Amino acid sequence: MDLILWRHAEAVEEREDDMNRELTPKGERQALRAATWLNRQLPASTRVLVSPSRRTLQTVAPLERKFKTVPALAPDGTVEALLHAVRWPDAREPVLVVGHQPTLGLAAAYLLSGQPQAWTIRKGAAWWLRARERDGELQVVLHAAIAPELV
Repeated sequence: MDLILWRHAEAVEEREDDMNRELTPKGERQALRAATWLNRQLPASTRVLVSPSRRTLQTVAPLERKFKTVPALAPDGTVEALLHAVRWPDAREPVLVVGHQPTLGLAAAYLLSGQPQAWTIRKGAAWWLRARERDGELQVVLHAAIAPELV
């Protein structure tokens, strides 16, 4: 299974209503650059799951693919809820999650190291994880990590 964790692009500073924070002009450029790269790489069958926050919805917009808004991916979501939503590791199709820190970093750390560590995924960046079975054991490898300024 392929799991792509895409953190929302740069948003305006915190406001009273965190769910309604919008992208900055820089964030809009980051989202476009990352979406362009992802569209070249992602299979057509990729499921796209998005937090209901305004900044994640704006981040996914340039991808121009169908997506599902998943309340469990909101800023206060958990790693367990994320893994359940994506059907880890049993989904047959790749899954792209557009979400938030610290959940994305915690999920990457857990899947890659088996430890609940506070790893940081930068704004606008995407980490592509791949689960595979080797000698009867599940292995998770980092297939790609991109930052929007590098694509």
